[in-house]
Amino acid sequence: MKKVILGLLVIICMLGMINLRPLLAQENITVRDMVGRNVSVPQDPKRIICIAPGTLRLIIYLEAKNKVVGVEDIEKKFPATRPYWVANNELGRLPSIGPGGPNSIDKEPDLEKILAVRPEVIFITYMGYERAQSVQRKIGIPVVVLTYGPFGTFNEKVYDALKLVGKVLNKEARARKVISFIQDFQKDLLSRVEGFPENDKPSVYVGGIGFKGTHGIESTQTIYAPFEWVKAKNVAKPEGKKGHLFVDKEKILSWNPDFIFIDGGGSQIVKQDYKKRPDYYQGLKAFRNRRVYILHSFNWYMTNIGTVVADAYAVGKVLYPKRFNDVDLAKRADEIYTFLLGRPVYEQMSRTYGHLAEVPAYLK
Repeated sequence: MKKVILGLLVIICMLGMINLRPLLAQENITVRDMVGRNVSVPQDPKRIICIAPGTLRLIIYLEAKNKVVGVEDIEKKFPATRPYWVANNELGRLPSIGPGGPNSIDKEPDLEKILAVRPEVIFITYMGYERAQSVQRKIGIPVVVLTYGPFGTFNEKVYDALKLVGKVLNKEARARKVISFIQDFQKDLLSRVEGFPENDKPSVYVGGIGFKGTHGIESTQTIYAPFEWVKAKNVAKPEGKKGHLFVDKEKILSWNPDFIFIDGGGSQIVKQDYKKRPDYYQGLKAFRNRRVYILHSFNWYMTNIGTVVADAYAVGKVLYPKRFNDVDLAKRADEIYTFLLGRPVYEQMSRTYGHLAEVPAYLK
């Protein structure tokens, strides 16, 4: 029975799409998606959906949210955690296209819900070649696979994703502007720290990093973009493994970094642990000297790129105050969010995570 219903929905969807756009007037282009599939898509489609981590964010960056006709349930949950949703939460009124979330990665989505909203193109991240082919065959709608690169950090593959989506949605000029915007900030950050003596740099560590859930101080990253962009001396970087890393708490004691940054997503776990084990934390000079600072969580349903940039300025202002003395963190964050998302949301994000570069209240 379910197959019969699905078949009827396919027919209804196709008829609806014909009504939406006369078949003879519809022009198609062929694009190569990010798993190497050649996909024929309508040029500048009017109805799209976004599935899996990070997909909707890219559409919003490209100022194409008006084309979105349905959203995942996960997008409507935890509404204060992701800047793109805070800035565009009216999308929550759109129909559901399935649960979404990390457990849905590279799984067949809810085809009935997808067909019910009659998209012309499906954008999806982290789906394998064969599964994408299968989904496309079953429902007769182009599936374009995207990627941000490895989970949990910033990777320049996201630029390729922006270019690909821009080509499909006739937003190539906007894609170029977004990429240049991010790269210009990277250049500014690096130029501010250029020539700073390596021997004078303090050692740093970031804890509380989210990775398939929230974690405490032992959750870190060896390649942490806000550190990389200001050439900070990350004590975890020499560990060899790239990306996320769980470290033994005794290892953090042995590193004993000069400064510790706490990801806002894990800050409550760190706070609770601090109250249970104050002696451990007092063994860390950063905690003794109150050189512990809050950053906003950027790894939430893939990388919130604007938050990466804002966090990097916060790190720079803490570590190199003279070189960042002209930067107002709230204004800089809202400059970033306004360009990428359409409006300023720094204050809303600060209500969730705390203010950038703020010393946690339990240490004051």
